[in-house]
Amino acid sequence: MAKTTGRHHTRTAARAAAAALTAALVATGTSAVAADAPQPSLRARADQPAAAAAAATPRFNLCGIDSNLFRVCFESTREGGFVPDNSEERGWSGIRAVVKVDHTGDGRPDGIYTFGNSGSVNYRPPSELWGDDVGYGWDIYNMTFSPGNIGGDVPSDILARDSKGDLYLYLGYESGKLAKRTKVGYGWDIYTAFAGNGDLDGDGKNDFVARDKSGVLWLYKGTGDADAPYAKRTKIGSGWNTYDWLISTGDVNRDGRSDLLARDKSGVLWRYEGTGDAAAPYKPKAKISGGWNIYSFLY
Repeated sequence: MAKTTGRHHTRTAARAAAAALTAALVATGTSAVAADAPQPSLRARADQPAAAAAAATPRFNLCGIDSNLFRVCFESTREGGFVPDNSEERGWSGIRAVVKVDHTGDGRPDGIYTFGNSGSVNYRPPSELWGDDVGYGWDIYNMTFSPGNIGGDVPSDILARDSKGDLYLYLGYESGKLAKRTKVGYGWDIYTAFAGNGDLDGDGKNDFVARDKSGVLWLYKGTGDADAPYAKRTKIGSGWNTYDWLISTGDVNRDGRSDLLARDKSGVLWRYEGTGDAAAPYKPKAKISGGWNIYSFLY
């Protein structure tokens, strides 16, 4: 299996190898695939006795990539803010999205998926200099994110939306491989942003939120069933078009509940603390700090 990052690390040994091998990856056809992935039937399902218990609430670092293609990451504090974690990398080019995942259910990140402009998908564990290609043809999607596990097992799964508004689920595996896609919805082109990482209503299943074009925010409760992974939407609030970026890194203030981060158009980052109540999943916003508009995207 080819190894690539889609970016050049400061460590020169990885840089040359990754650049050469990335050139061999070609996105063909009209459907996105997962390279060499196990079949979905091999994965434990929510209705099987072997299904795992609810995973720990995730607590991931927040990372940003600036206009110079320099990545900086920040660790959350008990006060709900962020401080630099001293991990930095240069050369994050050719990437359209980055997704951090917890494949073991312990609340800590086990790796990242990088989605290249060419349609490639690469998975890299934290201890590796570069990762493995686990898919191609993903340039048909204009949105990819992970709310954690929503298919009934432990590893994080991926949701992807194509230009027609169809939504697809890719079940994840602890190895980083992805199962073949399953269509789980249509009409999702009404939304401009998605976020979620963990359980928002206290039922042990991961949920996510979606913002529509008019600025209304909607909650989709997870079901734990890969065939129908979310319940009917419920309205949370309006006025969310004031933000140009929504993201969840899980539990920011270390109270055991998953939170939401929102960056406004002036670059101020706001925290919406989770309540565990589906009827009102977030507390009123609290300001973290300004200056976050130096980052072209956050993950």
